[in-house]
Amino acid sequence: MKIGILEGDDIGHEVVPEAVKVMRAAASRAALEIDWRPVPIGRKAFDTLGYTLPPGTLDTLAALDGWILGPIGHMAYPKVPEAVNPHPILRKHFDLFANIRPALSYAGIPSLHQNVDLVIVRENNEGFQPDRNVVAGSGEFRPTHDVTISVRVITRAGSSKVLHEAFRLARSRRKHVTVVHKDTVFKLGCGMFMEEARRIAAEYPDVTMNDAIVDTFAMRLVMTPQKYDVVVTTNMFGDILSDEAAGLVGGLGLAPGLSAGPQHAMAQATHGSAPDIAGRAIANPYAMIMSGQMLLDWLGRKHDVEAARHAASLIEKAVRNVMRDKLALTADLGGTSTTHEMGDAIVDAIAAS
Repeated sequence: MKIGILEGDDIGHEVVPEAVKVMRAAASRAALEIDWRPVPIGRKAFDTLGYTLPPGTLDTLAALDGWILGPIGHMAYPKVPEAVNPHPILRKHFDLFANIRPALSYAGIPSLHQNVDLVIVRENNEGFQPDRNVVAGSGEFRPTHDVTISVRVITRAGSSKVLHEAFRLARSRRKHVTVVHKDTVFKLGCGMFMEEARRIAAEYPDVTMNDAIVDTFAMRLVMTPQKYDVVVTTNMFGDILSDEAAGLVGGLGLAPGLSAGPQHAMAQATHGSAPDIAGRAIANPYAMIMSGQMLLDWLGRKHDVEAARHAASLIEKAVRNVMRDKLALTADLGGTSTTHEMGDAIVDAIAAS
């Protein structure tokens, strides 16, 4: 397998190496051969090469199976054409239509809820977000000084792809999908999403489906998150609800993510680049490590490579052991360990498994 390493910005230079270190250890134990390809991106690439997304990067990534993308601190980039935000470009170029965001609680780790194990599958390439819902121009515009219009794009093709991904994922879990929408108001947009959901549900008779209005679901998620398995929804709803779910189990430090498409997948934690703590060795590497774990699992399922699935399983078990026994946790998890020490503890747990 060929996997790219894109460290990103700020704490990305600390947490991505820990994720790679853990993935290397698991791959070695599982006899999985990986050809690692460092790829420059972000502010460091701009300072050395003059571009945050250097020419040829997309071609380089196209030849890989997947890659790890560290957090991007694009708000601090210079306001010049060469300093673009790479993330939406990667997502659109490779049609990474499904943003998969688990929320998992751990006994002994402070959180609002325990016994939570759910995954939110968010449509990633259309919806309200103006950086991705049109081919040219912007889906948000201001025709007068006093009027702003935002366009929401929902397609049958986009809905179908993300719904299939959610139902396939549910088959490997507890076989239950909750479709979140607001078709009481967005009768055509959310209505189309629900039409596709009902059609696709018939193709998965072994998976139970129910649906919920987004505001009601947000309340129920706060009250009883243990009831949910796989949740699938449109872009903006998923963006908000996945952060809510992360807050229930301990915050964005415990929020991994994977953007998956037809041929490629990109591991990217939900959290930002956190420039305020960069360089202090206190960043929690959990989300980036588990994003890497998700990438290995996706690649294993996509290409039917048992060694990749085994490596993903080794990481999952090792992380669970480290969290359960509090072997080496960063300060946000109640420990005193550094970013590097937590990564080392997970590598040791893989070796001892």
